[in-house]
Amino acid sequence: MRTLPDKDQILAWISENPTKTSKRDIARAFGIKGAARIDLKRLLKELESEGHLLKQRKTYRDPDRLPPVSVLQVLPADGDGDLFARPLEWAGNGPEPVILFLPRAGEPSLAEGDRILARLQEVTDQDHSHVARLIRKIGANPVRILGIFRQSAEGGRILPIDKKSDKEWVVAADATQGAKDGELVEGERASSAARMGLPRARVTARLGDPTAPRAVSLIAIHQHGIPDAFPDEAMAEADEATPAELGQREDLRNIDLITVDPSDARDRDDAIFAAPDPDPKNDGGFVIWVAIADVAHYVTPGGALDKEARHRGNSTYFPDRVVPMLPDILSGDLCSLHEHVDRPCMAVRMRINAIGEKIDHRFSRGLMRSRASLTYQEFQAARDGQPSERCAPLLDTVISPLFAAYEALKKERAARQPLNLDLPEREIRLGDDGQVQSIRFKERLDAHRLIEEFMILANVAAAEELTALRRPLLFRVHEEPSPEKLDGLREVAQSAGLVLAKGQVLKTAHLNGLLAKAQETDFAELINLSTLRAMTQAYYRPQNFGHFGLALRSYAHFTSPIRRYSDLIVHRALIAGHGWGDDGQTPQEAEDMASIGTQVSETERRSMLAERDTVDRYLAAFLNERIGNEFTGRISGVARFGLFIKLDETGADGLVPVREIGREYFHFDADTQTLMGAETGTRYGLGQRVTVRLAEAAPITGGLILDLLNVEGKTVPIGPKGRSRRPSKGRSKRVSRKKGRVSGKSRR
Repeated sequence: MRTLPDKDQILAWISENPTKTSKRDIARAFGIKGAARIDLKRLLKELESEGHLLKQRKTYRDPDRLPPVSVLQVLPADGDGDLFARPLEWAGNGPEPVILFLPRAGEPSLAEGDRILARLQEVTDQDHSHVARLIRKIGANPVRILGIFRQSAEGGRILPIDKKSDKEWVVAADATQGAKDGELVEGERASSAARMGLPRARVTARLGDPTAPRAVSLIAIHQHGIPDAFPDEAMAEADEATPAELGQREDLRNIDLITVDPSDARDRDDAIFAAPDPDPKNDGGFVIWVAIADVAHYVTPGGALDKEARHRGNSTYFPDRVVPMLPDILSGDLCSLHEHVDRPCMAVRMRINAIGEKIDHRFSRGLMRSRASLTYQEFQAARDGQPSERCAPLLDTVISPLFAAYEALKKERAARQPLNLDLPEREIRLGDDGQVQSIRFKERLDAHRLIEEFMILANVAAAEELTALRRPLLFRVHEEPSPEKLDGLREVAQSAGLVLAKGQVLKTAHLNGLLAKAQETDFAELINLSTLRAMTQAYYRPQNFGHFGLALRSYAHFTSPIRRYSDLIVHRALIAGHGWGDDGQTPQEAEDMASIGTQVSETERRSMLAERDTVDRYLAAFLNERIGNEFTGRISGVARFGLFIKLDETGADGLVPVREIGREYFHFDADTQTLMGAETGTRYGLGQRVTVRLAEAAPITGGLILDLLNVEGKTVPIGPKGRSRRPSKGRSKRVSRKKGRVSGKSRR
């Protein structure tokens, strides 16, 4: 028997023989047999506790070196088309190794996010330390978890922040990435997930203090997988962009176009102008110009910027930040229609008659110069006779004609009868410290409605133009409600003493009639919300199925290419259809229209969910200091597990768990959307006025738990099944993860 090796000899052997690192291999190498194996085991444990070795299953390895066979995650291809990968088993203290993947002929293609088992070889190179060869793909899109890390002696646990998840994840001590207790972390399911008990995860990123100012939107970005860092290739392409020149463009700089946007606008992608039509045959009619930022000039098909814009699909807006579709040098500068500077644009000149009907239109690719960048409030004030210093010179020649044209468009809208929902939008104001200062409902001005009508008119013109040119495009499709959803709406209307007739071809005019009748009752908000819930989600598709909500046969998105990829697709189709340059729609893009439509519809929904979750969390943070306070509201949803209440003051949605309603068992009726007490027959249903007490608020999840105090002025029996109601002060602020949600305002 040989002498027991010292620690340095063991480390040297493992370093020189990375494929033979089990205890048996080490014992065989040093001729260790019998009882001496116990001493070897002790040495290996000491090396492990000292941090020199990392034990995985039955093998030992240097934690600052990767094993010869390792699990990798494929990164996006670089500018040269090379694929790199990051090691998922790296546990060293130094920088993470850079691994170049070398494919062989006939191997399956790999994409960003794919997980592979690969054989590694150390190399000495300027930009990478290892090369990898594929052994096999082991799956893509691993389960991602975003949550709060709770430390324990064995490692820790991740408590998901998603309200819909009550599952905790166990993290082994060697998979914590050094996360601290209470830290926000991102993780993924571990490949060694246990068959029994809680699932296992590994921490992949530490995101800091979840209660820090402005962490709310960061949580949403990570939770919903919204890309928030531009690839170097895209940034380099954006940095090379230069202002467009007139060239073959139509010179529109003599037209008094202006932009009207929110006061905190990050980009300005649409400008407008209107004047009475000089044609004597169109008495009382108007000429309307809508000019849109020419993003296609800078973002060309197949380029790095185009790939990233398509990947993002759209910009995502939060109260404290925006995750833009395009780098700021484009979205905030070169593409943005700032005042008094030349900007390339795609423009449409439209003529309407005295009752707002479009007579004709003409598209052009031009160069414009905005006369002014106005806010909605400034624009409205000028219309109301209080022009600002910079609006005064524009009042007679620009602002008044715009509102006159709007009056004509209102007549066409009244005849067309688009769905007339009245759902106020909440506005969250943050202080310099990132904390919520106020939550209020946005004011809806004629200025907002004017811009909306002008944009709808331009979008209709774009859809009609491309249909006439026979160019593939993405229509904005909004199908009529399903019969099942309409039946549900009728039930709600009936419970409010209203009627939505059956046996007729549904038109938006019928729904508007219901909304108008509800407006005179206490059920106005309920009927508006229930009508919204009955609607289908609008989406993008190369086939035209019409837009039910707007009561339009043909509709496309043309007016916001800075923040929507769908609009850029429409611009390129117009460029190709009119032969305005070589940066228009390509044959490949025309073939991919269906898949592009699916993708941008999905990214739009992703952004809507992220924005909605962020609002929920800000509302919970705002109300967290008011636990124990009483609020009025209305029952906005009913489920087997409780009642959803929309609070009057903030529009926040909270849950009254069924166990907190009363002393008896409650039957849930899905058809009538009611809960009924088994003993007393007490019935709780949609639209009832309530007073509630805020019991719990969880800013991390955005959940609110409420105690029900009275319904329609009648006191609710105390406590479930004889148990007294919980005290409101000093209670845990942990919120149930099973809180439901109420749909937000749909996007046209």
